[in-house]
Formats: sequence, structure tokens, C-alpha cells
Amino acid sequence: MNQDVTVVTRRPEKLLESPSAVQVITGEDIHRSGATSLPEALRLAPNLQVAQVNSHDWAISARGFNNTLANKLLVMIDGRTVYTPLDAGVFWDVQNVLLDDIDRIEVVSGPGGTLWGANAVNGVINIVTKSARDTQGLLIEGGGGSFLQDFGAVRYGGGNGTNLFYRVYGQRFDRNGAVFPTGKDGADSWDMSQGGLRLDWYPSEQNTLTVQGDTYSGSEAATTGDTFVDGQNILGRWSHTISDTSDLSIQTYFDRTWRQIPHSFAEDLKTYDLDFQFRFALGQRQSVTWGAGYRLMQDEVNNFTALAFLPPHKNMQLFSGFVQDEITLVPERLQLTLGTKLEHNDFSGFEVQPSARLAWTPAERHTVWAAVSRAVRSPSRIDSDVAFPGTPPFQFVGNNNFESETVLAYEAGYRVRPVDRLTLSLASFYNDYAHLRSLNQLTPTSFIIANGFQGQTWGAELSGTYQATEWWRLRGGYTYLNKLLWSHNPVVNPSVREGNDPENQFLIQSIMNLPAHFQLDVVGRYVDTLANPHVPSYISFDARIAWWWKDTLEISIVGQNLWDNQHPEFGAPATREEIPRSVFGKIAWWF
Repeated sequence: MNQDVTVVTRRPEKLLESPSAVQVITGEDIHRSGATSLPEALRLAPNLQVAQVNSHDWAISARGFNNTLANKLLVMIDGRTVYTPLDAGVFWDVQNVLLDDIDRIEVVSGPGGTLWGANAVNGVINIVTKSARDTQGLLIEGGGGSFLQDFGAVRYGGGNGTNLFYRVYGQRFDRNGAVFPTGKDGADSWDMSQGGLRLDWYPSEQNTLTVQGDTYSGSEAATTGDTFVDGQNILGRWSHTISDTSDLSIQTYFDRTWRQIPHSFAEDLKTYDLDFQFRFALGQRQSVTWGAGYRLMQDEVNNFTALAFLPPHKNMQLFSGFVQDEITLVPERLQLTLGTKLEHNDFSGFEVQPSARLAWTPAERHTVWAAVSRAVRSPSRIDSDVAFPGTPPFQFVGNNNFESETVLAYEAGYRVRPVDRLTLSLASFYNDYAHLRSLNQLTPTSFIIANGFQGQTWGAELSGTYQATEWWRLRGGYTYLNKLLWSHNPVVNPSVREGNDPENQFLIQSIMNLPAHFQLDVVGRYVDTLANPHVPSYISFDARIAWWWKDTLEISIVGQNLWDNQHPEFGAPATREEIPRSVFGKIAWWF
């Protein structure tokens, strides 16, 4: 509960005091789980819906509307938004952070549009990596197994030992394909190579300058031909502390991604982003944070006969500004947070996303909070510019008049530490959606993307951590979600609805330090049935056993999806693949 989080208010605050449904996955949680990728690490957040589709594709969302093109979840890596305007989602196959470098992952379920803008509708994921100062020396790791065929990474950190630190890294992996229900190989093997650097300079106690970047390249096999991806990014951030109650930061980044899917499309996207933020005290009981940003996205698509985006080349601009006022009504007891974000995009024009949050601390170890927020999912190119097939006559087309999807969200929660060894968090929510995406009848043989659906979701999220003994820790949670969609328009195709979500899901992680430098860790999960298309419920667990020597050598064996030989997690029965039981070994050295 004393873990700092920044994603809720754009400043460090204790998790216990945060007026939001936020959960934190620490770097230690990830390491002890045996996770080998970011999506696998995100399974450790019980307030997320995470499903593996095949060897390289994932469906990840919060509070429903989950699919491989989930568009209501905002994801950031060290302040860089990993977003494509093609479908307003995230390509998870190219988000490959070196997991040993992650400090924490902050996961907010619920709207975050007031601070972070469009697409922070159902949640925000903020991935924070360690500073270069905390990753000094040499790390070498590698291994391999059945599903994760082979992998390796090298990282070196250095500096002058006082105020200048850097690290460089490189990593690669090869994964085998998933399997069909018959046990036949899915022929979707996946390989990726990635490298990068980070530099942190502290010229004075008041100033910090960070520069970091990555480059990657990989391929994904398929029966119709291989998909190829590559990309580069570089980010710079300057932070200046004026006083305990005042600071400012300026951040800019460039991000290029390229993807070629055979017989479908090829996309080259360049993103230029500039962001400014300033915080100051207003009197004795108010803290005001305001900021502004600009983003230019240059999108170039090579169309094929199967699918087209018209026009193929498009420059999109996003202007934004926000203000948030944290008002202390009763010192150390009651705080009100008011804020709003104003954005202008090239699809729907101006969008306003206000929120109000109230946090009450009746006692030292108790926090009660409530919030009401409005957030939007702004249109993307798949809403306005898509055409299928790629040449006339089209069977369905995008809509230049597509409106932003909106949500009005009501939330309430409670955090408590009843005893020293136990912390609990409960969040409840009710979301009212309007203008949800639909596929409407245009002619007897064609359709158009429109805003034909309305919807409501409601549910609860329970999470906790229990330090059973000095050598045994348990963490986990339970999520209940109920979703209802409807349309009053008879031309809407009722079979096309956004998302396929479990009603119930449960997670538990056990972390044990055993005698003789051994570790035994288990992650178990239950995911309920998906309704349409039908995917049966499943139970699965991962197990890890490791041995340490003098904090410089670790040897571990990890088994994943051990409950059954294979199981499906997402997709239609006729075409979906299943995730097999697997095992791999790993050796890591720190010098």
C-alpha cells in the first residue's frame, strides 16, 4: 500500500491514497511468475481480461469489450503511448520490453481520459522501467524449451558513478506455433530481435534528463505467408523540481512502426509527440496540475485486393490540454479531485473528458473513494477509411461521419490494511456507453460501420496481498463483469458486437523462499466461459522452481499452462488455435 503510483494523478502518490481502481505489478512479481512477455506479465493483474489467441497475438482489455483489436485501453511504456490510429488499439506482438528492466506496471481499470486522453476509456496501463542507475553491471541470461524454443538477452549498465548512468541491451527469442484442437501445429511460429539504450543524467538535485530508445525486427509465420514487423523509437524527458509542491516536465518522442501482412495490408506509421506538464500549489489546500500536448501521426498504407484504407496516406494531428485540481477539504482525511481534458482530433473534432474523484481516509489504514467520469474512444482509420474488399464493389466500408464512442462511468471503492500482513482492495463500477460501433445494412449486399449500439457494464474487482510468513507471500484477486448491449436501429447487424468477455475470473500467485537458496512460485487462474463466439471456461497454472547462488547466478525451470495438454482462450471454434502445455529452462548471471 506504500507503493508509489503516478498514473492516477500524474504525480507520485501512495497506492493506499489513490482515488481509483489501480493495481500494481512489481518487477519482483513478474520475475517470480516466470512470465516471458509483457502480455504474460499482465495476467498478474486480476482487473484485466487477458487471452492468448495464438503464438503471437493477444486480446487484452479492462472491464470488457475484449478482442484482438481492443480499442478502449490506453497503454504507455515510460510515457510513450503505444497506440496505432489504424484501429485505436495496441499491437502486442511488438511490445517487447526486457522484463528484468521493469520496475512496476500500474494498471488502472476505469476511465483515465481526464489526464491521458482518448482511448483511456476502460483502463490505463503504465509500464515503468528502472532508471539506468538501478541497472548497473552486466546481465546475461538465456534458455529454451518446448513452446518458447530459445531466448537470450545481454544488458550492460555503466556511468561515472555519481550523476551520469546508462545501460544498453539486446535480446532475441524464437517461439514455436500454437496448436489446433486436433494437436496439429498451428504453423504460426514467431521470432523477434530487439535492442536499446537508456541514459539518465542528474546535473543537479532539481533536474533529471532521460534519453531512451529501442529498435526491433521480427517475423510471424502463417499458412498464408509470413508477417514482417520492425520499428524504432526514441524518447527524451526533462524533469525539474521547483519545490516540494511544484515541478514541471517536458517530454518528446518519435516512434516508427512498420508491418506487412501478406494479402492484407502494409503500414508504415511515424508518430511525433510533444508533452508539457506543470504542477504548483494554490494556497495551502490546493495542488493544480496542468499541461498541453501535440501529436502528429503520419500513416502510410499499401493496400491489397483483400483490404484497403482510403485514402492510403493520411496525416493526423491531435491537440490536447488538461487541468486537474486536488483540493484538500479536511487535512489528511478528505480530498476532492476535479479535472478535465480537452482534445481536438481530425476525425470527430473537439472532445471533453471531465471527472470528479473523492477520497476519504477515516483512519490511517482505510481509504474510501468514489468517482464519476466521462471518457471517449475517438474514431480510427478502421472506422472511417476501411473498405472490404480492397476494390469495388465493396461489401462493407468505413464511415466519415463515425462519432466517438462515449462512456459515463460511476465508481466506488475501499482499500484497507486490517492487519500488518494483509491488504485488501475492492472496486465497484457501473458504465453507461453510447455510440458503440456497429455494422449497419447499407444496401442488400453491403454494410457500413456506424454507431448503432448502446451498452451498460457493471461489476466488482477484489484484490489483495497476504504476507503469510517471512518466506511466503500470496497475492491475487477476483473480478465479476456483466455486460449488456442493445440497439434500437433495425438495420444493425446484431451478430457483430464489440468484445467477448468472461463474467468471472480468478487469479492467485504464491511466492515462496525455501531453504538452501531455492524458490518455489505458482500462478493459478480461472477464466469463465466466453459467450460469442463460445470459448469454454478453463483453469490453468504456471509453476517455477529456481536456485540462487550469491545473488549472481540463477537457474530456474518454468512450466506454463500445466493443468491440461492444451486449451483455447479466444476466437471462433472453426479457426481458433489452442495454447499448449510447455516448459522451459533459464540461466541468468549478474556481474
